Amino acid sequence: MEHLASLCYGNECTKASAQSCGECIQVGEMCGCLCQHKGCSKVENPRGNITIDENKPVTNRKKDGSEKLKPDQITQIQPQKLTLKLRAGEQQKFSLRFKRAEDYPIDMYYLMDLSYSMKDDLENVKNLGTDLMHEMQTITSDFRIGFGSFVEKTVMPYISTTPAKLLNPCTSDQNCTSPFSYKNVLSLTEDGKRFNTLVSQQQISGNLDSPEGGFDAIMQVAVCGEQIGWRNVTRLLVFSTDAGFHFAGDGKLGGIVLPNDGKCHLTNNMYTMSHYYDYPSIAHLVQKLSDNNIQTIFAVTEEFQPVYKELKNLIPKSAVGTLSANSSNVIKLIIDAYNSLSSEVILENSKLPEGVSISYVSHCKNGVSETGDNGRKCSNISIGDEVLFDVAITAKGCPSPGKSETIKIKPLGFNEEVVVVLNFICECECHKSGIPNSPDCHFGNGTLECGACRCNEGRIGRVCECSKDDVRTEDLDANCRMDNGTDICSNNGDCVCGTCECKKRDNPEERYEGKYCECDNFNCDRSNNKLCGGHGRCVCRKCVCDANYTGSACDCPLDKQPCMASNGQECNGRGQCECGVCKCTDTKFQGPTCEICPTCPGVCAEHKNCVQCLAFKSGELKDVCESTCKNFKPILVKKKEDLPQPNSQPFLTHCKERDANDCWFFFTYATKNNTTEVYVVEELECPAGPDIIPIVAGLVAGIVLIGLALLLIWKLLMIIHDRREFAKFEKEKMNAKWDTGENPIYKSAVTTVVNPKYEGK
Repeated sequence: MEHLASLCYGNECTKASAQSCGECIQVGEMCGCLCQHKGCSKVENPRGNITIDENKPVTNRKKDGSEKLKPDQITQIQPQKLTLKLRAGEQQKFSLRFKRAEDYPIDMYYLMDLSYSMKDDLENVKNLGTDLMHEMQTITSDFRIGFGSFVEKTVMPYISTTPAKLLNPCTSDQNCTSPFSYKNVLSLTEDGKRFNTLVSQQQISGNLDSPEGGFDAIMQVAVCGEQIGWRNVTRLLVFSTDAGFHFAGDGKLGGIVLPNDGKCHLTNNMYTMSHYYDYPSIAHLVQKLSDNNIQTIFAVTEEFQPVYKELKNLIPKSAVGTLSANSSNVIKLIIDAYNSLSSEVILENSKLPEGVSISYVSHCKNGVSETGDNGRKCSNISIGDEVLFDVAITAKGCPSPGKSETIKIKPLGFNEEVVVVLNFICECECHKSGIPNSPDCHFGNGTLECGACRCNEGRIGRVCECSKDDVRTEDLDANCRMDNGTDICSNNGDCVCGTCECKKRDNPEERYEGKYCECDNFNCDRSNNKLCGGHGRCVCRKCVCDANYTGSACDCPLDKQPCMASNGQECNGRGQCECGVCKCTDTKFQGPTCEICPTCPGVCAEHKNCVQCLAFKSGELKDVCESTCKNFKPILVKKKEDLPQPNSQPFLTHCKERDANDCWFFFTYATKNNTTEVYVVEELECPAGPDIIPIVAGLVAGIVLIGLALLLIWKLLMIIHDRREFAKFEKEKMNAKWDTGENPIYKSAVTTVVNPKYEGK
């Protein structure tokens, strides 16, 4: 019987070490299988496809009260279910349409911190039910509200466990209720008055430390869907507090070491396992909130804004609002936060099977398209707006032969989802008609399918003629060497039964190829840390470049556009374009297009003398003007406004130069289509002569003022000098001592006469 092995064909397929038709078609999307049997040949190259299984149109209706649909009757994303057949390396694309429905039902649960610091806040929340119902009528006619409260774990050191403090954790003159972890006060209801009544009956409690046990409460609200009463609609959780939070690990302070199990533990609407399970981690909360399509609004005081804004960055579809000191602005905060959350659509998908990748391209309002991480979302979406997402799914191999995988794509915070069923093309059609234990496969050691033998376990060879346990011989090894000086299978495989079986790589996209495993598709030259510069394929350790690229690493673009200067010349005529980069032949010039010359005078200075001599018959070249500037013909204009402007000629240079008489002249220089155009203003701008009279008057006035100033200074110095001398004189006068002795020139009288009338009185 004539027996021909199945062959892989295609650019990179012929050297692949595929042992069957199924392995062949998984080498790459361009690889086909030539199935031969009994003289007949059949080409098999199966392709993937997409089948839309459920495709209800998005809901179009107006909020006019005439029609009230149930939540499951409203459709916001289309299609709802698809089935994809995926072949390795082949990308399958489909589009998702999303439209925000008007009058969409909303469930909102208000979770409030009832520690003592929130006492005044409780007063303002007592009328929240009816007031919020009234405000939400502008958004939806189907609105339900619920209420829950939390304080802290009921163990030390979070609360005081003395009997008196367990009854009243506040001071004796303050009436507080016993501390508790979390309590579901009111399940979701349409009765706003009942909300007000039950909230009015609530009492403040207290605890010891500043952070609160809010994470325990959030977890229970998320996972206790039946007790809370969540519907399959928009779900909002408003978390109101004026303090921080405990998280996973903090429970050790109270001797609680068991991680939070993420399950519902409400008995009579009270969380009963706070003393048993630790606080949940942030990642655990994110998972549960996402799984249950709950959007969180953190209504916190200004002091804790930074903390909760960081938390918001970790929780998708959440918002933070500033709560006033007494919660008086809570309704406006909720409305603003809801509008912010609902105006953004973010797609997320469930865990992908191994080897399957997904990418998104968003087409948002105003024709804006985004790729990468931004391709998952659209912002500023109003009610009634419609956006489109292109989704591409690719499989690298065949992760689940003969088995389907399911992934789900949904917009964060919404209850609707798209179910995508993945079926993988792992075999050719001729595989189904294989003959087990065929005598053509060396006495029944394999299955004959597609004209080739698929060997049983432990057998190898073209027709399964060898056992893997056979001892290797020199003759067999010789068939696995390129020549006597090379390694067996180039040291990249094993020689089994005289045939090289190439080693498998951890990365399924990397492989050894060739008869002697001498080739591979990952050891080519790299550029910018990319194989073949990202512009080619690695074939047998050499880069096969895409069009418009060359070089050993495909890093040399053949496109000369980057070398084109603004004047339309390649490298400004001063160099050669090599690999998209100008190599300047004139060493004076540099820059991307050889346009920069640091040592050159510049265009204006370069042509100044020719403009002077031709337009004004002056300058250094006026005697040799005709010979030196013979190719330079300026065009005269009357005013500067008549010069060409850059908007009419983009490669235009405006020049302003000065002649020997300090007069300015203006001209433009432009090179267009290898032609030079020079326009010159025919009138010079010369400086006016000086006005003599003001100058002389100024000089005289200056001299007089200087003289007066000097005279005043001299007079001031003289006054200071005289005062100092007078003071010195006065001081010396006070210090003088006079002699009180008799006068040396005094002489007594010779005769003394007594007055007879004098009686000595």
